[in-house]
Amino acid sequence: MAEVSEAINEALEKARESKLNTVVAACVAVIATFMSLCSVKAGNIVQQMQQASASSVDSWSYYQAKSTKENLAQASADQLVVQRDLAVNLTPEQSKKLDDAIQKQTAATKRYEKEKDEIKTKAEGYEAQFKALDVHNDQFDMAEATLSVTLALLGVTALTQKRWMLAVAGVFASFGLFMGVCGFAKLGFHPDFVARFLS
Repeated sequence: MAEVSEAINEALEKARESKLNTVVAACVAVIATFMSLCSVKAGNIVQQMQQASASSVDSWSYYQAKSTKENLAQASADQLVVQRDLAVNLTPEQSKKLDDAIQKQTAATKRYEKEKDEIKTKAEGYEAQFKALDVHNDQFDMAEATLSVTLALLGVTALTQKRWMLAVAGVFASFGLFMGVCGFAKLGFHPDFVARFLS
């Protein structure tokens, strides 16, 4: 009779283990698939961040070039004003040529200043785009990190057959899946302390 009872208990234990392993296997499949999608999306975001960063650097370089041109035009205008004011016995024609040159350099200075403002707005837009993309990149990083921990915990669960380990893995999985969904949905949720820890 004891043998029958022991055989029944062993069969029940194997059934429980089998059920737990089935749950673990299903969780691993879902999480690994979601992690793959997060990884692809994160890679695409990194490429967009690199493009925004390069465009920002290019824009600021262009801004600096316009600043140099503006300074040169202003210096030329100032020099022409001094030249005109110090000149003696200028004919009306010579005076008009100097006035026209001063006016041309002053107009160039104003044009460069306006162009600089437009370029600055563009450069700041690229910087804002980079920062917004970085938030989503961090979300995918957090998702991948916590889901990796989840997979490790699921492996331990399958080996030890401890149901409480499945619950712990579920906590990590929930956070990882939530962060991944935030990244895909472009939500602004961003736990800074986790981002700083992973940086």
